[in-house]
Amino acid sequence: MTPDRALDFMNDMLWAAAVIAGPVMLATLLVGLTVSIFQVATQIQEITLSYVPKIVTAGLMLIILGPWMISRLTSFARDLYLTIPALAQ
Repeated sequence: MTPDRALDFMNDMLWAAAVIAGPVMLATLLVGLTVSIFQVATQIQEITLSYVPKIVTAGLMLIILGPWMISRLTSFARDLYLTIPALAQ
């Protein structure tokens, strides 16, 4: 295996990880930003007010997008395993 091919595999792995984790992270970021704006506007500095909505949002996103995330991950793994015989050349 050449270094270029290894870097291509690494690039594919990083893009797959970003695409799979992106929607959950983005939803959690938006909820955290909304809660922070609410806390600044109302001057309520309750620590659980910032954590609980983010945890609930992440959990709901994982439940909703879980099948898509698993299929995306298994497709990446399957493609990677199918390239193993070509690496021996």
